[in-house]
Amino acid sequence: MLQFYYAPLSVNARRVWMALLEKQIPFEPIQLNLDGDQFSAEFTAINPLQRVPAIVDDGLRIVESFAILDYLEAKYPLPALLPQDLEALAIARMVAMISLTELQPATLPLIKQLVGLTVAAETLEKAEQRIITVLQFFETLLVDRPYFAGAFSLADIVAGTLVPSVAMFGIALDAYPRLNPWLERLSQRDSFQQTAPTPKQIQAALPNIRKILEAR
Repeated sequence: MLQFYYAPLSVNARRVWMALLEKQIPFEPIQLNLDGDQFSAEFTAINPLQRVPAIVDDGLRIVESFAILDYLEAKYPLPALLPQDLEALAIARMVAMISLTELQPATLPLIKQLVGLTVAAETLEKAEQRIITVLQFFETLLVDRPYFAGAFSLADIVAGTLVPSVAMFGIALDAYPRLNPWLERLSQRDSFQQTAPTPKQIQAALPNIRKILEAR
């Protein structure tokens, strides 16, 4: 059975977790608390980079969430999480990559501030503006379609594990009349509900998140 190494609050792991659930792939969840578990000899043998997510499937180990998602889509093609239509596929890939390379890094300074670390005002302002730019762009892609690529796809998984978090940083989503219904549809999916961290889990993890960020 596929083994899935994850931490409950890791957005990188959550996108893989959601894909596993959506594809109904049997798996063994192996939780790492990131308070030292990731440095164990057992996990380091699987991922020398000592971070989640990672999977081991039929003896094959794969690390990095996008590599895992590509592997799952290729080996377990049904139900499909990437469209066949060329335009829809381009949009799905674009949204996923923008989420990874633009939105996720922009949240980092705000997370640092949230856990009590000092961040320059200019850095925070630039991060907030980058997030707003991404949200505005995503808003334009949801015209007359329930999900980014039309049908639910990896784009919604990757963006959906990040967009809701901006509310924690005081960035209101009320100004985005298409993103809000999209988030509502997303929140009704079993995979989203099963993997969503609770406010209690988030609050309890803040000290450990601070330690991890301080070490960077």
